[in-house]
Amino acid sequence: MKAEDQFLEFVQWDKDDGVYVGFCPDLFPWGGVCHRGEKEETYHQLCALVREEVRDLALIQGRASRKN
Repeated sequence: MKAEDQFLEFVQWDKDDGVYVGFCPDLFPWGGVCHRGEKEETYHQLCALVREEVRDLALIQGRASRKN
C-alpha cells in the first residue's frame, strides 16, 4: 500500500457552483481542495494533491528526525 492510500479521498458535485469538488478531510480539513467540470479530472487532480502533500510531510518529518 502506498502512503497516500491511507487517506479518504472523494469527489462531490457542488450544485451551487456547478462543478465537482475534491476532498481529503484527513489532510485538508478546511474543505474542498480542487474543482473541475468533470468528475474524473477532479479525482485525478485530488490524487496529485494528496501525493504531493504526503511527500512534503515525509520530507518535513525526515528533516525533524535528523535534527534530534
